[in-house]
Order: sequence, then C-alpha cells, then structure tokens
Amino acid sequence: MKQYKHLFFDLDHTLWDFEANSEAALREMFDSYRLSRFFEDYDDFHAKYEPHNLYLWSLYRKNRIGKKVLNVQRFYLPFAEVGFDDMTVAQQFAQDYLDISATKTLLFPNTLEVLKTLKDRYQLHIITNGFKEVQNKKLDNSGLRPFFTNVFISELIGVQKPDPYFFDYSIKSCHTNKKESLVIGDSWEADIKGAKKAGIDQVFFNTKGVKFDDEATYMINELKELLCIL
Repeated sequence: MKQYKHLFFDLDHTLWDFEANSEAALREMFDSYRLSRFFEDYDDFHAKYEPHNLYLWSLYRKNRIGKKVLNVQRFYLPFAEVGFDDMTVAQQFAQDYLDISATKTLLFPNTLEVLKTLKDRYQLHIITNGFKEVQNKKLDNSGLRPFFTNVFISELIGVQKPDPYFFDYSIKSCHTNKKESLVIGDSWEADIKGAKKAGIDQVFFNTKGVKFDDEATYMINELKELLCIL
C-alpha cells in the first residue's frame, strides 16, 4: 500500500452534493420567479436548462468563455426558448442562484464521518473549478471548512482542472510531492485524467457506475470505501 500524506478532494459532486443542492435552489427560485408562467412545470424548465448548463461549462473549462457568460447564459438561453427574452431578469436570476445554492448544505452520505477519520492521518485539501465566492460559502455553510488545510480554486490559480499546472501548483503549495499525493474526484475528465496526466494517483468517485476504456488508480462508489484504501 502506498504511503500517501496529502489528499486532494474535489468539492462539487464529491463531498458537496451539487445535484441535490442545485435542485433545491432552482426549485425555490422557480416558484419565487413564477416561472410556471413560461414553463409547463419545474421539470420542463430543468430539461431545457441542463443541456445549456453542461455545454457552457464545457466551454468554460476550455477557457472559451468567461464566468459571467457562463452564469448568465445558462439561464438566459432556456428562458429565451420559451419566449421569456429578458436579459435583465436572467442576470438577476443568475446572481440569486449563486447566492441561494451556496446556502444549501447537503453532503454525500458519510462525508463528515470519513473526513473526521482521515484528518487524523492525512492533510486534506480542496481542489475545485467552481467560482471562488460560491465555493468558499459552501465550505463554510456545510461545515466542511475545518477539515481542510488548503483550498485551491481554479479561478485564483489561473487555470482549471484538468490542466496539469493546476495539480502541480497545488502540490507545490503544500510542500509535498506527487508520490505522497492522492486526488479524489467524480469527474473523469477534470479530476482523473487531469491527475493522471500530472503523474498523481487518483480515486474515481463513480456514483453512477460509468465505465471508461481507461482505469483510475482506485475506484469507489461510496465515500466510506476510501477508508478501505487509505
């Protein structure tokens, strides 16, 4: 068994339950903005929103669009699809979404228990592509902050995962090396391929049973399985 000393955790979809928290925020906003005037129901809205959101995030990770364009257009575009062509409302909706979603605190099962166990034996760090103002609020509101020595946010580093520089920068900042480091994340592209390209071992948090041609160093379906690896 390799002797790791530093564990680098992705935040969204790995510790903080992004899908559940995002849905809670969007449902709340669907009602407060009275979007039933334009969409059949919440599910209709979400079905139109999600493809735009995923596509725009893919462009953002490739540095083809900026944060503001991503955040506003992912709402403006589904609104426009149903004839609600109001950029001002889309901009306010986008800001409210960031504010409200950051207050949601649902974590994946056993997150706190696993982190409490690991913190006694390792230095824990966050590595995330999320927006700096939102990610910090998530960490504070959900009670995750005390577990982590460092929080590395792509927006502050200047490059995003899977760029190897992101991982190199994070490891150098922790005064460690790649052999003593382990990356844990849910994104095959950003976390696993990125860490592998940087020469770092990885744990693929595969909650949906996705299969790839390549392999990660380790794969888990639940966070508590980490304790069997480490």
